Amino acid sequence: MLLERPGTLKMERLHTPFLILAMVLIFLAVLIETGTALPGVLRGNQVPLANFQQLPPQVSTAVAHLNSDQQNEVAQLNKQERPPGLGVPYLALVDSIVLFTVALMGIALVLPERLQGRVQGIATLIFSLLLIVTALVLVLLAVGLLILMISLLLAIPFGTIIYLIIYGSFNRAGADIALSLIMLLKFGFATSLFLAQQRFLQSKGLVLLVLTSLLANVLVTFLLGIVPGFLVSITDAISAIIVGVVAIIWGIVLLAGAIISIIKVIQLGPVVQA
Repeated sequence: MLLERPGTLKMERLHTPFLILAMVLIFLAVLIETGTALPGVLRGNQVPLANFQQLPPQVSTAVAHLNSDQQNEVAQLNKQERPPGLGVPYLALVDSIVLFTVALMGIALVLPERLQGRVQGIATLIFSLLLIVTALVLVLLAVGLLILMISLLLAIPFGTIIYLIIYGSFNRAGADIALSLIMLLKFGFATSLFLAQQRFLQSKGLVLLVLTSLLANVLVTFLLGIVPGFLVSITDAISAIIVGVVAIIWGIVLLAGAIISIIKVIQLGPVVQA
């Protein structure tokens, strides 16, 4: 398990307001990542093909010679909503683990100690299974989208045109705003958790989880910023795949810890009853 035994934490001085503040901050970060707190910020904008730079000459020539049917198809595609991106929403997979972990800490403050092991083990087992399944499905969807985008981009000229219309206008400015705010909330969360109780630093699993969350944020920011604008959708999908895989790994770690915890509770059950 990622947590120290709650009973041990209760015996030491715990600044509950800071723990509550930490829970609120990480919860807000997850809301932003899922788009609930900042609706429309990550929505893509329509950008005319003429505004794209560094396009192959074959594409520019093809745009000028589209027939009426192809022009109608391009017009229909331009009316569609631009995809909001995957990297930022997929951060919620990792940060939901952080939120779940801190929530268990809060629950431990109100539950009787004899119930804490059972509740933590069962809750972690259910959460980890849901996390692994959800992350796996989302990773597969991101891989499929990445393959589609690369296939369209390389299918010069018309596939490239379709790619540029649908995926070439990634809202990098909106993503940067969201990522900056999320990182600020995460720093506030880490600070509040430390102020709640310095002993949390002794929990290697918890520290590693928080570092993973921060590094995932940095990774998405980096991959969105290293390529020209019309390629950002591709690196965004790559960042989503990496974050999703990281979430699956953490889910497996949680699952293993939950199974071990449940086995220990079962073994201690007869002793408790006696």
